[in-house]
This record gives sequence, structure tokens and C-alpha cells, in this order.
Amino acid sequence: MADASIRVLIADDHPVVLHGLAAIIGRHPQITVVAQAHNGREAVSLYREHQPDVALIDLQMPEIKGIEAIAMIRSEFPKARIIVLTIYDTDEDIYRGLQLGAMAYWLKDTPPEEIIEGILRVARGEQCIPPNIANKLAKRLTRPSLTKREIEVLNLIVQGQSNREISQSLTVSEGTVRAHVNNILTKLEVRDRTQAATLALKQGLCH
Repeated sequence: MADASIRVLIADDHPVVLHGLAAIIGRHPQITVVAQAHNGREAVSLYREHQPDVALIDLQMPEIKGIEAIAMIRSEFPKARIIVLTIYDTDEDIYRGLQLGAMAYWLKDTPPEEIIEGILRVARGEQCIPPNIANKLAKRLTRPSLTKREIEVLNLIVQGQSNREISQSLTVSEGTVRAHVNNILTKLEVRDRTQAATLALKQGLCH
């Protein structure tokens, strides 16, 4: 890989970021930007078409979110080498990105030289996780995971819905909702719904 050009796909819905990254990364003699995607659906399609050595994918994009695009790419190409490049440094986003097989997780304020070094390392098959991201991941791994239904309930709590409104939204009894809320409070180690909503946004459980 050291002597060959590393073929890179970049996916980001902000044109300035997308083209800026492509210009910076493309100047490196060992890297060639082969495709630029403006949304998650396009990222999957262009990955399938070009099968790059490394893909840089933003988490929040239209049509298909970046996290879903990563899952789709990895299901079709299990050896895909993916770098998450995002503004989100919340525990859950980091956990989900790396759980799906991303080999690096970079924030968009990362210096260009570090991003390029990360691409070179990932192309060699190395994981590249900065210490601050590794620390957040370690904290997330110690917390019990919420179930899919508990995440749905938590999202509705964040939206300000009462137990009665949640029961109507999900077509379940209020008793079932109360049980889910109690489980959520226990797992998140908070006292009430307000704290749960605040923590959910802070840690990236809800956006």
C-alpha cells in the first residue's frame, strides 16, 4: 500500500467541507480522491461503484444517515475500511460508529495532517482512535445498553411527551410506558425524566 495510491471516498452533505477535504487530502502524493458523496444514499452507491481503499463518512447526512450508510457498506463489504469524520463527539455516536466497524473516529476540527496520517494508517489496516475518543468509548462500554423500544421512549421523552402521550404514540399501555421509563432512569443512572432527556442529548442517545 505504501507504493500505491490510496483510493479514497469522501461523504459529507456540506459542499464546502466536502470539497475542502477533497482538495486537502488529494494533494498528498499517496492519496487519490476517487469519489465525493453528498448524502448517505450516494455514499453507499459510490462505494459500491468504486470500492475505495478508505472511506471518510459523516454521521449526519440526508436521505440515509451516515451511521446507516456505514452499516449498509459493511454488510456488503465486510472488509471496508471506514473513517468517521463528524462534529459529534458524544458517547453513543462514537460507540455506534466503532461498533459497526469504523476503524477511526475523527472530529472535523482535527488538523489536516492528522486526518491524512489517519487515512494512511487505516489503509494499512490499523485502527486510529485519538485518546479523547478512546476515553469516551471506555465510559460508554461500562453503561448498560438501552433496548430499541427504550430508545423510542427516550426520544419521545426528549420531545416532551407525557406517559399518556407516549402510550398513544407507541400503541402500548401506560403501565408498559412506566416500566420502560423506570428502566431508562435506572440504566442512565438519573433521577427523573428531565435528567434523562438532558443526558440523552449530551451523550448522543437522541439528536
